[in-house]
Amino acid sequence: MATYDISVAHLYGDLMNTYGDYGNIIALKYYATKIGVTMNYHLVSLGDRFDSSAFDFVLFGGGQDYEETIVAEDLKQKATDLKQYIENDGPLLAVCGGFQLLGHYMVMADGKKVDGIGVMDHFTTNMYDKSLTVLSGKRLTGNIVIKNNDNGEEYHGFENHQGRTFLGQGERALGTVISGNGNNGMDHSEGVIYKNVYGSYFHGPIFTRNGNLAKRVLATTLQRKYPDIDWQSKLNTVPTESF
Repeated sequence: MATYDISVAHLYGDLMNTYGDYGNIIALKYYATKIGVTMNYHLVSLGDRFDSSAFDFVLFGGGQDYEETIVAEDLKQKATDLKQYIENDGPLLAVCGGFQLLGHYMVMADGKKVDGIGVMDHFTTNMYDKSLTVLSGKRLTGNIVIKNNDNGEEYHGFENHQGRTFLGQGERALGTVISGNGNNGMDHSEGVIYKNVYGSYFHGPIFTRNGNLAKRVLATTLQRKYPDIDWQSKLNTVPTESF
């Protein structure tokens, strides 16, 4: 009997897990187990090499400003390999600070500008940026609902961020805001999709509250590794949970 497995990298899971982003991996493992797939977990942190060919899925969670500053420096050493992974259609979920650091830069609440690694084309200002037309000086917090423009699915979560992210070339939103604030409170976008990268400000975590998205990303991950099997059909037989 054939056996199937996926290797998952948790980038800086010991530093960037403020909102329990590890729960996204728990959700993926739950659905993977239901269809007979084994998940192998790997923590990739400060000083570790990121091997773009070694992993089938990557999680990059969020953290506090201090931790994000430390991670930003180390991340530069992984930028080339991460870029290669992304451009080769590697599935990745980036949440909050992880989402921001994949872009060009982020501006902290105190005005400090922290360089991202620029593997994606978005950038993040802070809540005091003079270009803001709404909610200037206020954090974007509360429950949020968005609609995925590709498939019509609705995703539910909780947002809590001061940064205002603006998408760039080749990027599209994960969804359009139905209620809540989203990336910047101005253009009704939330999150990002670029190739097989999904970015979001959703806490909850996003995969535990939105099993439809978790199954979709898992199917993409498995299809990339084992292209001769219809993984989405297999996952469609598994009830969608909201933990």
